[in-house]
Amino acid sequence: MAHDLVIRGGSVVDGTGAPARTADVAIDDGVVSEVGRVDGRGTTEVDADGALVAPGWVDIHSHYDGQATWDEELAPSSWHGVTTLVMGNCGVGFAPARPDRRDWLIGLMEGVEDIPGSALAEGITWEWETFPEYLDALDRKRWTVDLGTQVAHGAVRAYVMGERGARNEAATPEDIEAMAEVVRAAIVAGALGFSTSRTIAHRAIDGEPVPGTYAAEDELFGIGAVLGELGTGVFELAPTGVAGEDVVAPMREVEWMRRLAKAVGRPVTFALLQVDPAPGLWREMMDESAAAFAEGVALVPQVAGRPTGLLSGFETTFCFLDAVPAYQAIAGRSLQEKVAYLRTAEGRDAVVGWDPDPATAAQLAHAALSTYLLGDPPDYEPGPEATLTAVAAREGRSLVEVALDAMLADGGRGLLYLPILNYSDGHSDATREMILHPAAVLGLADGGAHVGTICDASMPTWMLTHWVRDRTRGERLPLELVVQRQTRDTARLYGLGDRGVLVPGAVGDANVIDLDRLRLGVPRVHADLPAGGRRLLQDATGYVATVKSGAVTFRDGKATGELPGRLLRGPRPPVA
Repeated sequence: MAHDLVIRGGSVVDGTGAPARTADVAIDDGVVSEVGRVDGRGTTEVDADGALVAPGWVDIHSHYDGQATWDEELAPSSWHGVTTLVMGNCGVGFAPARPDRRDWLIGLMEGVEDIPGSALAEGITWEWETFPEYLDALDRKRWTVDLGTQVAHGAVRAYVMGERGARNEAATPEDIEAMAEVVRAAIVAGALGFSTSRTIAHRAIDGEPVPGTYAAEDELFGIGAVLGELGTGVFELAPTGVAGEDVVAPMREVEWMRRLAKAVGRPVTFALLQVDPAPGLWREMMDESAAAFAEGVALVPQVAGRPTGLLSGFETTFCFLDAVPAYQAIAGRSLQEKVAYLRTAEGRDAVVGWDPDPATAAQLAHAALSTYLLGDPPDYEPGPEATLTAVAAREGRSLVEVALDAMLADGGRGLLYLPILNYSDGHSDATREMILHPAAVLGLADGGAHVGTICDASMPTWMLTHWVRDRTRGERLPLELVVQRQTRDTARLYGLGDRGVLVPGAVGDANVIDLDRLRLGVPRVHADLPAGGRRLLQDATGYVATVKSGAVTFRDGKATGELPGRLLRGPRPPVA
């Protein structure tokens, strides 16, 4: 019997949590047809001898809402084995959108997710007003991955309430009813859920918090009830963080989320992260969600596989040298001009010889305690010896000089790393504990977002290189668990039961990986967005092949030109 595709002789980790086994995988008509010994040949064959064979990664936290309208590849997520993406997170999106609100929605996305507004303005061709029309527009696109989306609170509020909604005024009962109907239409048309943001750190480009940040319970429960009535969809949110001395607010959030999940019978998923002002708070929130899980309430923490960290370089949004007047004077120049000047005696002396005032010096000294050399390959669990403080003391140089030389490396593309979440302890043991939470799913890679400061879309690759193979500063994680956490578990949360596993009847998505050779590249800034917009991208070596619905989309890290990816509308029943 001939097959469309056979992945031959790999070590199959099928996403169910079962132990690895040597097997072939056959795919026909875009669906897994056999796993085991496959005697028939494939029209296309992938030699997986000595390689890991896993399902395609299912990444449930991305922000490609605009990029999906112009970009077929959806990099960098697709470069890291992702075959299914969910966008529309954190209460921001581009539908519904009245014509006079388009620029405002762009400003909202630019402010919250650090995506250049000029790129969005040039790249998006507006073919919709309502959310169902947005899905219809996406339905006409083709990508390397399947793509699902959620309807975002910010867009819904502004669509229904106009300026009152945009400025976070309280919703009336009539407003709530109208918003619920918009969300109902979106879910019926195929949205995978509803998203909102409660954190004051999420602000539009004009400084205003995301619409819905201060929404009262009647609004949240009124919209959430739609998911319960329809029996489908996820309620996703970026929860309230610690503000000043108020460390109680996040626990109040968990309390109402738990009640909402129980009342509507639908999953409520929230970002669970360690924050420096309250480094132990995450465990209280995790314990509360674990208690809910034990009662059958779907309160699902979404956890990150590594610290969220700002990257500092000469081309990034944030630079460690921003406070230095001599650097500020050249900050707007091209990379080549900056490097040329900073390598002259005059330029170097102007930066290194700067004498800051005491307050600024104290701020730099404090930042240097948690700013690390990123390295090549990049290390996202660096030890204290890699801080600017430690390097400067060891080498008898100033903090500014160490930072300058680190960023001048590799033709001026060197980067520093400043973890801002999940690294209060200076190691990743807390992250490991979060990943082991019985109800947790991996997320928060933020593909498509924060393009000038953060590049975490490579997180699926990091899960294998670091947690399975390379970690030295603590315990590692089992391969089978790491695969399951970013395949079956993420897929099932969003009702995508037809994928995330390599079993007969499942969607034919797979990764063939040379685990010994798997390696993350260093993030690099590329000016490849519309209107010349810049973004951080990070590649990987060691992906032998990525398969989407039976088509090989990437071979040895290079796109093949195949575009089998489609819009996902609504849930899919689980395979047996």
